[in-house]
Amino acid sequence: MAADAVNLPGPESLIVDDGYRLNGWQQAFLISRSDTIWRGAAEIQRNIIAERLLGLPKEPRGSA
Repeated sequence: MAADAVNLPGPESLIVDDGYRLNGWQQAFLISRSDTIWRGAAEIQRNIIAERLLGLPKEPRGSA
């Protein structure tokens, strides 16, 4: 949704305020991108803790 809101005004969505302050939609768009990376890293850390510290079985891996 944030991507659509940023793309709606077209090239004007790339313009930032004085001092490079982002508007709400620009900020939401960038946070949504970094949030997906953060979630993946957090899931990897949880798997490592489960396998190494708690001794749970390894998560099944896909075939290569």
